[in-house]
Amino acid sequence: MPNATLDPDELVRRGQDYYERVLRAKLDPAHRGEFLAIEVETGDYALGDSTLDALDKAEAKHPDRVFYIMRIGYRTAGRLGAPLAGVKP
Repeated sequence: MPNATLDPDELVRRGQDYYERVLRAKLDPAHRGEFLAIEVETGDYALGDSTLDALDKAEAKHPDRVFYIMRIGYRTAGRLGAPLAGVKP
């Protein structure tokens, strides 16, 4: 069953939870800065150098799904505007 009907807040909650419980110890810090797409129903995931790269790889395996996207080691996957001096991700 496609997870496209999954509430967006539930997708985020499940994606963050799965990352913290299962993937963080496996992926961080070796893949810090890479993008991660998680299919929350199966736990399958794909890594990429950009959000589009990770999403393309994930969609190749699960074309009818939606994914939780994050950047490993960062609070957000991206930012708008110039970085603040002295502020670390």
